Amino acid sequence: MSNKSTSIFLVFLFFISCFSGCIDDDKKIVGENNSEHWLNDVEDRSNLIYRNDDVFSRVSINGSYQIDDVRSIFVEVPAITIVDGGAGLSGDAEVHLGLWLPKIEGCDMDSSDILEECKVPIIAEIGPYYDDGDVDALTPADRLGRFLIENFVPHGFGVAQVSVFGTGESNHCMDLMGLDEQKGIHAAVEYLGKAPFSNGAVGIIGKSYDGSTPWEAAAMGSEHLKTIIPMSGLIGAHDLMWRNGSMEARGAIMHNGVYGSFGLDGNLEDSQNACEGYLEGYYAGPAAYLSGDNLAWIGSDYWEERTFLSRSLENYNGSVYIIHGIQDWNVDPHMAFPTHNILIDSGFEVKGLYGQWGHDYPDRITGHESLSTGRGQEAFPYTLRWDWADDLLEWFDYYLKDKGPQPRLIAEVQDNMGAWRVESEYPPKNQDWIYYDMDICSVVSGGEVVTTTSSMTIDCPLFTEETRIIGTPIFHVQVNTQFTSGHIFVEMIQSSNGMHLGHAVMDLRFHAGGKEGQTLIPGETVTAKMEFFGMDVIVPEGDGIQLIISQTGEDYVPSPISTTPITLILDSSSFLGLSTVYRNCDDYFLPPMHEPYLSCIDSN
Repeated sequence: MSNKSTSIFLVFLFFISCFSGCIDDDKKIVGENNSEHWLNDVEDRSNLIYRNDDVFSRVSINGSYQIDDVRSIFVEVPAITIVDGGAGLSGDAEVHLGLWLPKIEGCDMDSSDILEECKVPIIAEIGPYYDDGDVDALTPADRLGRFLIENFVPHGFGVAQVSVFGTGESNHCMDLMGLDEQKGIHAAVEYLGKAPFSNGAVGIIGKSYDGSTPWEAAAMGSEHLKTIIPMSGLIGAHDLMWRNGSMEARGAIMHNGVYGSFGLDGNLEDSQNACEGYLEGYYAGPAAYLSGDNLAWIGSDYWEERTFLSRSLENYNGSVYIIHGIQDWNVDPHMAFPTHNILIDSGFEVKGLYGQWGHDYPDRITGHESLSTGRGQEAFPYTLRWDWADDLLEWFDYYLKDKGPQPRLIAEVQDNMGAWRVESEYPPKNQDWIYYDMDICSVVSGGEVVTTTSSMTIDCPLFTEETRIIGTPIFHVQVNTQFTSGHIFVEMIQSSNGMHLGHAVMDLRFHAGGKEGQTLIPGETVTAKMEFFGMDVIVPEGDGIQLIISQTGEDYVPSPISTTPITLILDSSSFLGLSTVYRNCDDYFLPPMHEPYLSCIDSN
């Protein structure tokens, strides 16, 4: 049986056993539009039909404008001065972009005195990949550019593909999300907002690095930046690469080992990488690995420069549409949660789309269908959102054109078995907690001493009812280490089949939580207050969970002084806390272009 067939079969079996009665056998799912929006509410789109003959989704209503020839534009960045080094020494720092505009009858889009009715809003994708591992900025990119150009330029939007400093045809240094890069992004936003062809409104969208540049722009602030759509984007570089003091394997080499070569392409501008941020990258990663923190104590602002969320809350005045795969372990989900609720609490207009896909877009079948069990496979093919282009059109119309009613500010969330639902915030704030003291759980394998080659498995009592675990469960455990640090990794699996549900990681110097650690006294016992990464999983009635405790896992590496054994003390002071909510069949909706989850025959 193929992976696709297996995943559909597993979803079918799950819904028979757990969601029987959700869809009556004779009930036809329809999508009547009873709202004031041209696009049905998401709960009522199941009967909509979309094109699925390309690698991405298409809007259901074609625009009326032709797409004009691409324009090649260089934007001066006067904020880069001699103190920044690089192109600041010659005073000619600039970023390059490709721009696609609609052909509008009677409009000269290159005129300096363009008619008001000819002006259009601009959607930008900004990143390091044009001409560096991908097409140049003047060619529609399959990452996202072609999707934006073909869907939205005919609807009266401009689309820009922008290269950050040190990449593509932009000069200066490859600053890896630093302040220089942010200045270049800000200059591009200001240009696109003030240009004669612009109506003054700019939106930024992208995934991964390209999904981090929207946060960089928001951190700088601009009256022209009206909306950002970060997909698997970083709210801060250190926030991503270190979790409770634990470093991802790429953390120490992220700047010069991973992206530094983008600024070294054999031309005369290679010398422009001799700027502060690029040079700091050689020590900032390794030094942060040694300490686990952001190096502020040594006077370095390398990581602080690359922290975006706090500055966005201060400087940005626009909407945010966060898109993140709950199974994305490249840019982990803690970039989106609790960011979603932080933004709501700070007064921002926020929407979220959180499916069980990996480091991907909501509508790319090749990425979705390749996921493994426990990592999104069970939710496929219901992960695919062929209505995503329509959803974005409604969003852009409102926030960039002030057209139509406001989109619903909701979170669309998918659980690990494929069912979608709407939440008013995410994770839901009204949660119930289930607590298991470790003295009522049982050790089924391994011993209390955990080494680099051994682990301990703990079995907890079975659930007496179907249980939805959401958000960030906690695990507090007493740990003794014979050295000045230690490292611990916990995986949560389903008891009956060993399926991965979630995981947590911690450098024991950060046992109390937060971003400031402390050196341990050899032989000291501490309480490791661990928090799991964001999850939305269902465990059926009569099934349970197990915890596998080891020294490390996933792509995290032990702290440099944590390879000695650790001893776990499982008494009543150690416990597992599961954050749960109850949802039933009435809460689920079916996305378009899918058969119903099952033709429901009540198994009772």
